[in-house]
This record gives sequence, structure tokens and C-alpha cells, in this order.
Amino acid sequence: MTVERIGPLDPIQNIKKAEKNTRPKRSEGTDTISLSAEAKSKAEIYNATELAKSASDIRRERVEEVKRKLQDPSYISEKVINDVAEKIMEFFELS
Repeated sequence: MTVERIGPLDPIQNIKKAEKNTRPKRSEGTDTISLSAEAKSKAEIYNATELAKSASDIRRERVEEVKRKLQDPSYISEKVINDVAEKIMEFFELS
């Protein structure tokens, strides 16, 4: 069995050929930061969660009252529809 030489005998030869590490050039001016789309999405979800946590609790008795009223077919009238539409427009500042 014969063993053939694979590389050079001088192990330092590879080190001599290696290029020196270069540091990235610093740009003069202000620092910048960029966020990935995933980071932006997670920040948006976090902000929405915090907003929901700080919101007032749902008044269950009021929700049940509205549900009972909506079950009554005579409750929904032209006046109720107009009042609700007006409140929605005021809320979104459309009027």
C-alpha cells in the first residue's frame, strides 16, 4: 500500500496565502437600523395586544340586554337603524 502526498509539506504555506481580515468600512454620518417584515408584524401584534389589555372590560349585562332587544322583531325599526348609522358615522368622523 502506498500513501501519496495530498498537499504541500509546509503547513504554514496555507496561512501565508490567507488574506487578512478586513473590517467593514464605517460610513460617516448617522446610524441606521432596518427591521424585517416579521419584526414589524410582531411589533404590530404586540401593540394591538397592549391596546386590548388597556381597554375597559366588556359589560356583560349590557351585551345581554342588546341581545334580548335584537331577538324582538319589533325592536328593529327605521328609527333604530338611523340612530345606529348616525352613531357609526360619528364614531368614524364621517358626518
